[in-house]
Amino acid sequence: MTVADDTITDVADQLFGAIERGDREAVQRLWSEHIVVWKVADADRDKDRALRVIDWFIGATTQRRYEILDRRLFDGGFVQQHILHASGSNGGAIAMRVCIVVKLDGDGLISSIDEYFDPAEIAPLLGSTR
Repeated sequence: MTVADDTITDVADQLFGAIERGDREAVQRLWSEHIVVWKVADADRDKDRALRVIDWFIGATTQRRYEILDRRLFDGGFVQQHILHASGSNGGAIAMRVCIVVKLDGDGLISSIDEYFDPAEIAPLLGSTR
C-alpha cells in the first residue's frame, strides 16, 4: 500500500490540529472504522473506546498544544515525537513527552495508532489540585 507523503503529512496536521481545537468530530472523520489504538499500559482499543478517551481529554482540558520535536514519514504512515502541553479544567497542567506511530489505510484514513508515554505524567489532569 502506498500513501502519498503529502497525504500523510496532511492527515498528521489535521489530527493534531483537531485535538488542539477540541474538535472530536474532525478526529473521528480521520479514523478508519476498524482503527486499533494502543497506548502504554492499555490493551488494544477499538474506535468507540478510543473516541471516549479523546472525549475525556478534551473535556478535562481547557487548552491543548503539540510541540512537535520530530516527525518521520514511512510508507503508509509516520512516527512523531512531541511534547503535549495541556491545561486541565481542574487547574493542573502537563508537558508530556510522547512518541506516536500512526499508520494509514489505502483510503488515507488512520488505521492504527501506537502511543508511548509515561502514564504518571497525565496525573495532574486526573484529580483536583486543591
